[in-house]
Amino acid sequence: MSRPWIGLAVLALPTLLLSLDISVLYLALPQLGGDLRADATEQLWILDIYSFMIAGFLVTMGALGDRIGRRRLLLIGAAAFGVASVVAAYATSPGMLIAARALLGVAGATLMPSTMALIRNMFPDPKQMGLAIGVWFSCFMGGMTLGPLVGGVLLQHFWWGSAFLLGVPVMVLLLIVGPFLLPEFKAERPEHPLDLLSVVLSLAAILPVIHGLKTLARDGWQPVALAEIVVGLAIGVVFVRRQRALAEPLLDLRLFADRTFSTALGIMLFGGVVMAGLSLLSSLYLQNVTGLSPLATGMWLIPQNVAMVAGSMAAPALARRLPASTVVALGLAISAAGLLVVTRVTVADSGMLVAGLVLASAGISFPMALTMNLMLAAAPPEKAGSAASVSETSGEFGVAMGIATLGSLGTVVYRSVLAGDLPAGIPGEVARTATSSLTGAVSVAGEVPGLLDAARSAFTSGLNVVGAVGAAVFAVLTLVAAITLRTPAVEAPVSEEQPA
Repeated sequence: MSRPWIGLAVLALPTLLLSLDISVLYLALPQLGGDLRADATEQLWILDIYSFMIAGFLVTMGALGDRIGRRRLLLIGAAAFGVASVVAAYATSPGMLIAARALLGVAGATLMPSTMALIRNMFPDPKQMGLAIGVWFSCFMGGMTLGPLVGGVLLQHFWWGSAFLLGVPVMVLLLIVGPFLLPEFKAERPEHPLDLLSVVLSLAAILPVIHGLKTLARDGWQPVALAEIVVGLAIGVVFVRRQRALAEPLLDLRLFADRTFSTALGIMLFGGVVMAGLSLLSSLYLQNVTGLSPLATGMWLIPQNVAMVAGSMAAPALARRLPASTVVALGLAISAAGLLVVTRVTVADSGMLVAGLVLASAGISFPMALTMNLMLAAAPPEKAGSAASVSETSGEFGVAMGIATLGSLGTVVYRSVLAGDLPAGIPGEVARTATSSLTGAVSVAGEVPGLLDAARSAFTSGLNVVGAVGAAVFAVLTLVAAITLRTPAVEAPVSEEQPA
């Protein structure tokens, strides 16, 4: 095995870990919440602070890696992630755990763009890079698939802190073998230091928007959340203007002038919106409509993760025989077909939903595996870290927007349908609780005969509508990919970078 492929195996370690860490924490939350006596707000921050920090620092860390060296930043982040994991595992209060999770998020923001940028440099040939990214993405989805199983075993035999200690041996191994197996790449020494005001502006733009979107998804339309989004967008305009005025900006806006880069980025963003909203409603459907336990729900969702792994490995192979734009469009068309299946789901029809999810997930894995390759190949080698960070940031926005927008759409349809199907003579307070959410309807269903069936049917209608909207979005993206997405040059130049 050649040195780059051995290096890829090393880079797969933090990728697998990050996805495991995300999925395991959801299982551990009830235990740690009880042990630390964390209230509902504190539990939300324990979950959310990690993604907030990752989203906020991705752009900064991508630019920093381009300057100081991607391997160096990766190893610094690995060390910080290991230390923060130990602190989180032995946290004695909610505040201590929230702080540790914040540090984990900052460290995580160093790992993802550094990993992708190193792949860009280790595999200059786009075809090999496509295969390498497919392997990387398969490791990420493999971690998501294994997370519920690994988490279940750990939490059955050990305390909740064991979920965080998973990362320690992985990061120690990365620190030991990384300096020997991973090459170092960085751009030529810049004339100007990192612009700290740009760092502050990027955080002030991204964090309020992400927090506002998450608040809207959780609590519905709130004036404060809307104000956060508006403020974040306004600061984002200031950030963009500053980048245009700087000789060496934190984020090189010229990346977006490339049609391949911007089109691929848009596909990833809107694909993430649809899949995040669909995943949220599907999980609620399986638990509250069909009545499955959380563990059984997780088991029913495994096939879609397996489909994603298979698709992410198949996409690079197809791209060696067909234009990348054709493979991306094919995947999006398959996802659209899967979402059309979701529109046909009825109450207590888990099999139909899972079939739709498998199709949608297998299809979206094609562009997920290839658009990153297209974006990195379209970007200059010395900007690979920035390109990777933009891609990851768009993913964070896509998830937050999907949960907020499509989750809200499902809720609107649910309330509208249920309001017309409420049993006659239902008390006003019970009606308000039932129409607030499906969970509320389940809690008061015993008081009114027929209420639960009406609520489940209404929620399924919301799921059907979200499936239809998602199918339309993917149909449009299919056309965009087929018409505007162009394949980058066969060979990417590497002479502009300085191997350390």
